[in-house]
Amino acid sequence: MRPAGGSSPYEAVLGERMQELHPRLRAYFAAIPPGWHGWGSGVFDTAGTPRRWLRPVLRALHRQGILLAGWQRDVPFTVRNEPGERHTVRAVRCFHLHDGEWAMVDVIGLNGRGRLIDRLGHAGLVEAEFAADVAGGALRLHSTRVTLCIGRLRLRVPRFLAPTVLLTERWDDAEERQVIALTMTAPLLGTLYEYGGSFRYEVRQGEGQP
Repeated sequence: MRPAGGSSPYEAVLGERMQELHPRLRAYFAAIPPGWHGWGSGVFDTAGTPRRWLRPVLRALHRQGILLAGWQRDVPFTVRNEPGERHTVRAVRCFHLHDGEWAMVDVIGLNGRGRLIDRLGHAGLVEAEFAADVAGGALRLHSTRVTLCIGRLRLRVPRFLAPTVLLTERWDDAEERQVIALTMTAPLLGTLYEYGGSFRYEVRQGEGQP
């Protein structure tokens, strides 16, 4: 049993609606106490972009730990969540690809609009704002803004150009696993990027790398 901590960004955004989540998801999205970390492992059924023409475009984002510039199936992965300051959580997802390892890095917190903000990459190059909802015990996130952050320069991507990201996290009672599905789509182009699979997760004591 883990000790109580402060509130997580999800608790701050959802408020009483946290109680509508499946109990296992409530535990996952609750605050991680200082001195503890979350650790999970599983398999993505698919990961990356199925569109070959897009892969060279994504290579710069791949190097920054934002998006996978490739397309693979049955990809084992691990996830490590660490609590930060002011309602933030830092996540590192390590994809064990067929040709080596690649890590996706992000920090999720709150913005002044009271919404979730996800800063993606080693340098926080991309920020995505999300509206959160709960349906059938699952958490659903829908992107509402995308901003490029280059040094002190912040460039909001116009709505008609910005891709839309949809993320669903639910609990599968039969398999006793957490199921995640993310898609990124764009007008006229359809699905540009996706990953989806399932994993098991627990909160462990200690801050050092396992």
